[in-house]
Order: sequence, then structure tokens, then C-alpha cells
Amino acid sequence: MKWITREHVKVDRVACPWLIRNFIDPEVEFVFLPHDTDWSAISDGIVYDVPNCELGHHGEDVSFNSILKKYQLTDPALIPLGEIVRAADSHPAVPHPAGEGLRWVAGGFGALGFADREILDREFVVYDALYAECKRRHRTSLTQKEWSLGGPFPFCEIRLKWRRNPRKKS
Repeated sequence: MKWITREHVKVDRVACPWLIRNFIDPEVEFVFLPHDTDWSAISDGIVYDVPNCELGHHGEDVSFNSILKKYQLTDPALIPLGEIVRAADSHPAVPHPAGEGLRWVAGGFGALGFADREILDREFVVYDALYAECKRRHRTSLTQKEWSLGGPFPFCEIRLKWRRNPRKKS
């Protein structure tokens, strides 16, 4: 399937192709057209991250968030990744702290003068790394919750109680 957007990719127009290739269509073909294209006239593909399209910006949501919702992608690591992309691509009321770093990285790739496809090829590893970190943090938060509830094994509760109530000195 063809996915069509504006040329001169940056944050959201790199994040969306990464998301599409990894979670929706591994055989996707990306097409980049000039900014002044009549987007409503396109019928041979899915248009994203262009003005007035379904898979574009809506309120504080960026195109990445719109794609997550439309395709009902529920991987828990994609939620914080979407927040990072939103913070890097727009100016939400409460931005994710990693967003500014991603904005700098995307700007740097743009400054290198690569063509759109080459930027995707080179920058996808950044999104791979961000996704891996989001997954790691999600697993860590589950582990921390598990331990705060007494641990993953029944005997841990006994050990935690003993540590909380050390013997009194005589």
C-alpha cells in the first residue's frame, strides 16, 4: 500500500513511517510530494500528516497519535513514544521531556541534506532506540509495582515484613 505525505520529512513524517512499517504494513511504499499538492485529489494511497486529513494533527495530537488511534495500536510502549513525538513535533501543554532532544536530532538529520528516503533509512534507528527505551521503562514500572505489592513470589512478602519490623535490641 502507498502512504503519501509531504516532502522534506522531519519528526512526525519520520515517526509515522517507522510506526507504519513496524506495526501496520511491513511492505509499505512511502511517497513524498510537494507541499502545494492537492491532497484531497489523491485516491491511490493513504494520505497522512498533511493539512485537513484524517491521519493528521487534531488538537494536540500529531499524526503519530492519529495513526495509533485509527489502527488501534495498543502496545504500551507506543503511548509514551507518541508523547515524545508530540512534544518534538508540536507544542503541547505538557510536553514529554524527551521531546526536545528528538526535535534536535530530527533537525540535525534535516541539516545533513539527505533525501527523504535516506533520512528514513538513517533515522529509523533513533525510533528503534526510543521504542526500546519505552518498552524497558514500561517493564521496569511493572516490576516496581510488583515489588511494592510484595514481590513476584509469595515468600517475598514474608521477607519484606521481616525487614520492615527489625528485632528490637534487648
